[in-house]
Amino acid sequence: MSHLQNLLLDTLLGTKHVDSAALIKLQERSLCVTSPGFSVMPSDVRTLVNGFAKNPLITRREGLYFKEKDYKCVRADNYSLYAKNENTGVVVVKTHLYLLVATYTAGMYPSVCVEATEKLGDYLRKKGS
Repeated sequence: MSHLQNLLLDTLLGTKHVDSAALIKLQERSLCVTSPGFSVMPSDVRTLVNGFAKNPLITRREGLYFKEKDYKCVRADNYSLYAKNENTGVVVVKTHLYLLVATYTAGMYPSVCVEATEKLGDYLRKKGS
């Protein structure tokens, strides 16, 4: 298991409030690592990368289509996208090299998912990643 995958498992899934997680390489627009059982299709990678490429206000207004669901965007800025669909959601944090993606499901606290994902994003930014 890679160092990056260990980071995902320990810092995100270890909270018990992140259902699945992935790191997407920004330059290549490709998956780097994912948590076990989490598959992100190339179209989903494009959606997330494009969510940051657009004006954040447009992304917030239009929402996201991720993993065959429409998500209402509740936050969109230069470094973070938060979107929800009923009692599930996706949190995306941009670093220099990666998009860090975390999902939560019913029974999980979205605030814990957000906090853990943002903290890992800060850590990766400080490392230059």
